[in-house]
Amino acid sequence: MTSKARLLEGKAVAGTMIRLVRTPAIALVAKEAGLDFFMFDMEHGPISFETVSDAASLARAAGIDCYVRVPELTKGYVSRALDCGVTGVMVPMIKNGDEARAFVHWAKYQPIGKRGLGGWGAHTDYRDASSGGQAFLDETNTHILTIAQIELAEAIDAIDDIAAVEGLDALLVGPADLSNSLGIGGQFNHPLMDEAIAKVAQAATRHDKVFGIHSGEELLKKWIPSGCILRMNSMDITLLCDGMRSIGRLRDV
Repeated sequence: MTSKARLLEGKAVAGTMIRLVRTPAIALVAKEAGLDFFMFDMEHGPISFETVSDAASLARAAGIDCYVRVPELTKGYVSRALDCGVTGVMVPMIKNGDEARAFVHWAKYQPIGKRGLGGWGAHTDYRDASSGGQAFLDETNTHILTIAQIELAEAIDAIDDIAAVEGLDALLVGPADLSNSLGIGGQFNHPLMDEAIAKVAQAATRHDKVFGIHSGEELLKKWIPSGCILRMNSMDITLLCDGMRSIGRLRDV
């Protein structure tokens, strides 16, 4: 079962962000670790489309979801990432319903959006999909996960407009930038943060969207009772540093 299928059944999925590691084998590592998905960070990391495509193909074969956070909202980034074979895209800094609609427009095939059809490629497992007709388009729309990252005060003000967009699947809170935008940088348990995140969770419920957070374990667990089922914790750099620190402590044993 794909991560999106689990989410649509109200079941939780867990994954991490990949910002540094550029080997496609990260798909197999994440699978072995028991993750449901991993997400390449093209916004803040040196990740190329070539890396994304190679890893996405391996992920599809291994049975784990490969997602990508694109650098910004453009047709080129959203559509090309999907043509590289990823099964989900997250756009950062979504501010309003118009941006969410543009995201869906470029991510989903007709009749939901206007994504162009590249008939052969990683997204079709290198089969000719051009003859698949509307059935192929509908099937792809069904399994692609579209995630709006909510990390601006402006987005909180427009959260119902964003959540109401047809074809948008999930709202995922980015606590670092959201706290900065609210003027309380790094204070993740501040009342203003609690209020903002609660608004996201409530809007997700009202509009039948998935609610998620990318954060440390403590903050993530805090919001599970509010329906956080798209759970992204840590990233490869942090995981590597934590592991290496534990080795360094052996010096003092």
